[in-house]
Amino acid sequence: MKALRLLLAAALLAGTSAWSQTEPAPAAPAALSGTLAKVRDSGAVVIGYRESSVPFSYLSPRNEPIGYSIELCKLLVAAMEEAVHKSLEIKWAPVTSESRIDAVEKGQVDIECGSTTSNLERQKRVAFSPTIFVSGTKLLVKKGSPIRDFKDLAGRKVAVTRGTTNEKTMQELSQKFKLNLQLLVQRDHAESFAQVVSGNAEAFATDDVLLYGLIAQNKGKVPGDYLVVGDFLSYDPYGIMYRKGDPDMARVVNDSFNAMAQDGEIERQYKRWFLRRLPLSSTSIDLPMSPQLETIIQTMGVKAE
Repeated sequence: MKALRLLLAAALLAGTSAWSQTEPAPAAPAALSGTLAKVRDSGAVVIGYRESSVPFSYLSPRNEPIGYSIELCKLLVAAMEEAVHKSLEIKWAPVTSESRIDAVEKGQVDIECGSTTSNLERQKRVAFSPTIFVSGTKLLVKKGSPIRDFKDLAGRKVAVTRGTTNEKTMQELSQKFKLNLQLLVQRDHAESFAQVVSGNAEAFATDDVLLYGLIAQNKGKVPGDYLVVGDFLSYDPYGIMYRKGDPDMARVVNDSFNAMAQDGEIERQYKRWFLRRLPLSSTSIDLPMSPQLETIIQTMGVKAE
């Protein structure tokens, strides 16, 4: 961790250390603005987290936010501390799929650390870190269900989580293929999963990794066995959200994620949350890193010449 902090500091200072002796010294840096000025003045970073986005951002039995995205965000906070030259307290704020973008845009949270897809529509309102995961919509069903693909859902009840790209995907598929889906729109992923457990819905449509996480987290806690089925119905690259139009913050975010990729920290955190037993659980998601994410991280970690 100490070595990574030094690498983060070096990345943030790189712009001021590359001047030759024959060149004039750069002008003093401009005063901080945007998110960095806000956190420097308040002494705290407000992190938006999800309550049931396993293993990215969810609550431990002690009601503490944990997960892959949470750990990466803690390292981002360390980079923000380097940028503002002071220690920052972390304040936690729960968000949902529906409320998260508004929370960032309106300044209620400074960064959102969950399982949020970066797409062009959302980039009109908020900014995103480099990609930290690549997922896509699939279906969760009870073992023994006849459903194997989205076309098997015609006329059936399907749970989706409000404000997700998956909700939009299922609406579009229903219209395009005249499936007449009965979408049961829930507040968060745990509630959507509960609709299948209770038998009220025959499938839950969301990102495949979240489905695997819910199965692992609830193994032995809820009745029945569950499967993730079907082809990918969407492409969903995840990122950490922060406010749009904030160049100081954008530089810190990009430099810190590049440093984490160079140091191997992103890969270490991936192994911790996707290949090892989940905290206080007897199961692992056991999901190796995809070739797409490997390439993204390798590219992210390439030092500029």
